[in-house]
Amino acid sequence: MIRTLQPGQRCEVWIASATGERGLVFATEDVLLEAPNWTLDGAALVLNGDGKLWRLDVASRSLSKVPLAGIPDLNNEHVLDPDGEHIFLSANDDHIYRAALAGGQATRITEDDGSFHFLHGVSPDGQELAYVNIEAGDFTRPGRLMTIPAGGGASTPVSVGGHCDGPEYSPDGDWLYFNTEAFTSQPGHAQLARVRVSGGSTPNGGGANNKGPEQLLTSDTVDWFPHLSPDGRLASYIRFPSGTQGHPADLPVDVVLVATDEWAAPLHTWPLFGGQGTLNVNSWAPDSARLADVAYPLTRPTMKKD
Repeated sequence: MIRTLQPGQRCEVWIASATGERGLVFATEDVLLEAPNWTLDGAALVLNGDGKLWRLDVASRSLSKVPLAGIPDLNNEHVLDPDGEHIFLSANDDHIYRAALAGGQATRITEDDGSFHFLHGVSPDGQELAYVNIEAGDFTRPGRLMTIPAGGGASTPVSVGGHCDGPEYSPDGDWLYFNTEAFTSQPGHAQLARVRVSGGSTPNGGGANNKGPEQLLTSDTVDWFPHLSPDGRLASYIRFPSGTQGHPADLPVDVVLVATDEWAAPLHTWPLFGGQGTLNVNSWAPDSARLADVAYPLTRPTMKKD
C-alpha cells in the first residue's frame, strides 16, 4: 500500500546534528517521502515515496527520481550496499531486491516461500542481509528475525522470542540491534535489544552463545528502530507513546539520540509529528555527525464531513 499525505499535511525532511541542532532541508505537499538513507559520500539522501526511489541532494535541496526497472512499488525498508553503488530494497510484492543507486534493472533476492520479507540490515561486508519474516503474510503472527545471503539462498532464523522488527547490524558486524516484545507480556510494548550475530539465541538461554537477547534499556514508552552511527559511538531510535500498537503514522513521537554505552540517558530528544516513515532505516551520515528524519505535520485543519 502506497502512503499519501492527508489534506493539509506536509512532508518535511530534517537533518539533526549529534550536538543537538536540527534544521529543515526539504518540504513538499506533493509526495510523502519516507525513511532516509545517506549516500556514502554524504552528499545526498535516498528516500522512498509514491512507490518510487528518490535522491535528495543536500546542498541544492533538489529532489530527483531514481529510474528503477523490474521491481514493484517500494515500501520504506531500504538500505545501501556497503559498496556505495547499490541499494537493497523491499517492495510491495513482499520480496527483497538489489539495484544500482544510479537506476536500472533490479534483481530479486528472496524466493517465493509464502512469507513476507521486510528488509532492515546489511552486514558491513555486504555479504548478508537481516530481515523480518511474516509467515504466510499473516500479521497476527509475530515477526521473526532472519538472515539471508545478500546474493540469495536459504534464510536462517535468529531466535529472539516475541514479535521483533528493525534488525540492523552493528558497524563491527558482531551484533544485530532490533526492537522486540520479548521482555513483556503487554501487547505492543516494544523495547530495544541486541543479539550476537553468530548462531543466534533464545530468551531462555539456548542457541550457540547460550545467551538471550540483551535489553538495551527499560522504558514505559514503546521504542522502535535502533540505528547505530557508523563509528558505533551513538545511536538513534524512535519513541512512541506508551500503549502504542505497532509503529503507526501521524502521532506525536520523539527521535532520541543516545550514546551506545548509556542507552538510558538521552543526549538529545527531538519531538515531531510522524511515526511510520520517520526513522524506519538507518539515517546516519557517513561522518557519524548527522542524522536525518522525516516529519509529517498537519499545516492546516482537515475538513470534517457532516
